[in-house]
Amino acid sequence: MVRILGIALAMAFVASGASGQEFVRHDCRTTVQATSKLQFENDLHARWYKRFWTGSCQDLSLCMAGSPNWNDIVGKLLSKGGPSEQPVLLPKACRLGQLIGMEWARDRRIKRIKTGDLKVFSTMLEASGDALRGVDQVELKARTMITQR
Repeated sequence: MVRILGIALAMAFVASGASGQEFVRHDCRTTVQATSKLQFENDLHARWYKRFWTGSCQDLSLCMAGSPNWNDIVGKLLSKGGPSEQPVLLPKACRLGQLIGMEWARDRRIKRIKTGDLKVFSTMLEASGDALRGVDQVELKARTMITQR
């Protein structure tokens, strides 16, 4: 019953939207599941997920606002990849953001991707000479971390 109530509250939070609208980059919205359709564990999970994408710490304690955030990272990846790679790179980067963000935003006691891991992922993306290869490497690492429960 408590879990159902928590899910209902999370869905109400997302549906009403602290921002009033979808906060995932416009060009990612056709690739990732709409935030209103995601199943958050509670409203805090939803708020941290928003922080992951936007950098906003609205209604969060012990949060550092700003960059990096996934909306900015996707932009940097697209610039790094160039126009010829964008049709393949954009959906991969957007889906990777949803994968990582949903896990990172979970309660610290159960999540498998922590803030330090985000820094490692960022370094991997920056160090890669090829944006697509970097996204693939980070996705493999993230999926491995998430499945090691």
